[in-house]
Amino acid sequence: MRFQQKASLLLGALALTASGFVAAQTTLLNVSYDVSREFYKDVNAAFIAQYKGTTGKDIKIDQSHAGSSAQARAVNDGLDADVVTMNTVTDVEFLAGTGVVAKDWTKKFPNNAAPTSSTMLFLVRNGNPKGIKDWDDLIKPGVQVIVVNPKTGGNGRMAYLAAWGQVRKKGGTDAQAADFVSKLYKNVPVLAKGGRDATTIFLQRNIGDVLITFESEVVSVDKEFGAGKVDAIHPSTSIVASNPVAVVERAVAKKGTGDAARAYLNFLYTDEGQEIAAKHAIRPSNPAILKKYASTFKPIALFNVEEYFGSFAEAQKVHFNDGGQFDKLYTVK
Repeated sequence: MRFQQKASLLLGALALTASGFVAAQTTLLNVSYDVSREFYKDVNAAFIAQYKGTTGKDIKIDQSHAGSSAQARAVNDGLDADVVTMNTVTDVEFLAGTGVVAKDWTKKFPNNAAPTSSTMLFLVRNGNPKGIKDWDDLIKPGVQVIVVNPKTGGNGRMAYLAAWGQVRKKGGTDAQAADFVSKLYKNVPVLAKGGRDATTIFLQRNIGDVLITFESEVVSVDKEFGAGKVDAIHPSTSIVASNPVAVVERAVAKKGTGDAARAYLNFLYTDEGQEIAAKHAIRPSNPAILKKYASTFKPIALFNVEEYFGSFAEAQKVHFNDGGQFDKLYTVK
């Protein structure tokens, strides 16, 4: 009997030790936009090694990816993210408005809490059979354009704003911009749910002549589908698409993961994090590292949302809310 009691006590102690070890390992959930999967896989591996080296502790990072607006709504509705890493400011502003992230989230990290940015360019089929060179080519008869639904993904909103803003940057009026965007969406056979869905429509379903997407998707396509499937066309003008990040205060307060979540997002600003971004064709905010990768980031005349739309919040209200400009310009097919 004593032997059995001792064995039970020993097994119980081992179980407590094991459960204590499991509990000691912090797990973070990064809820992110659709086409950032490969980037964050590399970031996570590097951060886990750095975190272990500096703290002596193990950490695990889980990823969740979909259209950015759908992700923001999921987090608002209870998805237990520790951090959000989005591709448009409006998705984080939405979470700040509902108290899920800090009201002053832009002040929590450098560069208005945007460690990286991107821009919109065109992917065409190898050899560019339709001869697409710039925005005006996208509204020609017989050109099919694949783009994300701006109601469901930041990729789609940035494409829409890039198309509108490039008319303004050339000296056009808002009326001329609206006319251009209307013609562009008449050439859209189907709206994708998110950036990766758009790439799948273009390359796996073989629909469309040109895909408007983030600059970084060139690297992802080459890795996933093989080099030589697409050519990247850099238009003369495009938009700055900031990649904002925030700690999900509601979740980290409950889980006790605030310090680890902040360390994770701060890692994106380190030289190592910025180098990883550049290797994925995501524009680093560090000017020296951006300059180092000048061959990756072709010269484009870039404009900010604020130049022609006032702010992201104003752009959301005027263009993407129900009954806004997008609803007026686009008829669901």
